[in-house]
Amino acid sequence: MLHVCAQSLLISSRPEKIMFKPSDVSVCSEMSVNGRLFIIPKEFPNKTLPPLPDQNTKPVTHLSDKDSAREIAAHLTVYDWNLFTNIQQMELIYQIFGRHKFGKIITNLDLLIRRFNEVQYWVVTELCSEPDLTKRAALLRKFIKIAGYCKADNNLNSFFAIVVGLMNGAVTRLKQTWKELPPKFRRRIETFESLMDPSRNHRVLRAYQSKLQPPVIPFMPLLMKDAYFLHEGSPTYIDDLVNFEKMRLVSSKVRNLGNIRSGVFPQEIKMIANKNPSLQLYIRSLKVIDNEHVLTQMSHKVEATVRPQSSVQ
Repeated sequence: MLHVCAQSLLISSRPEKIMFKPSDVSVCSEMSVNGRLFIIPKEFPNKTLPPLPDQNTKPVTHLSDKDSAREIAAHLTVYDWNLFTNIQQMELIYQIFGRHKFGKIITNLDLLIRRFNEVQYWVVTELCSEPDLTKRAALLRKFIKIAGYCKADNNLNSFFAIVVGLMNGAVTRLKQTWKELPPKFRRRIETFESLMDPSRNHRVLRAYQSKLQPPVIPFMPLLMKDAYFLHEGSPTYIDDLVNFEKMRLVSSKVRNLGNIRSGVFPQEIKMIANKNPSLQLYIRSLKVIDNEHVLTQMSHKVEATVRPQSSVQ
């Protein structure tokens, strides 16, 4: 519990501010990728407290040209797998019924959800930080390759995070960069995007995922969406009696978490990831910008909008 002479303030890079009450015993709000938690004096004028400089600053280290797409994908998959296997089944139950009702910490689940956002903004940050058109086009091809390897490794979390990053408005507006993309890469990204089709409750993705052999790292936003609608879509009690149909569905969802983690994690992926400690450190501590306004500005800086000249009659 916070001391009465201080107050807790959560500030994101956008900036958005959330003030916590002195009676709060934990931070129930999910931290954004670049969010910061401050403990400040009660009398401090928090309205004047801006985001820290590093919350909207370009990363100092960038993806190296020497690192292959296969290596990067392996490191992403190993790290995601470690996060995913640390999630306790009770964390999903707390999430389904509302974490605020239990007063429990579901850190492992939050970390993997946060990782999805981190990876998607990593893609956008890297592409919008590269001023050279040729290098930027090569980086775009590399990210498509990385996504392909993640998909092949059953790492749907990083796969879709990269695809979502490539679909970000700050990236899609880079027309000159996309023009440099060979036809086969265009076809690959179109295939990837087709899996993102939300129609019929993500029917295409669900059909694809059902055919995968464990272990599988799932697309976390969809898993969280299912958890939310499972709770909100049906009452826990009906006429003061437990809704056992809902409990059955919850049980099925929790068991599925264990099923997709069954099987042996491929040793070849671990072997690839163990060869480059410096790349491992980079992948596990990605420095990104998650402020959409700043990313759009960066995008315009590396590639200005070219407006067609109107012919004068």
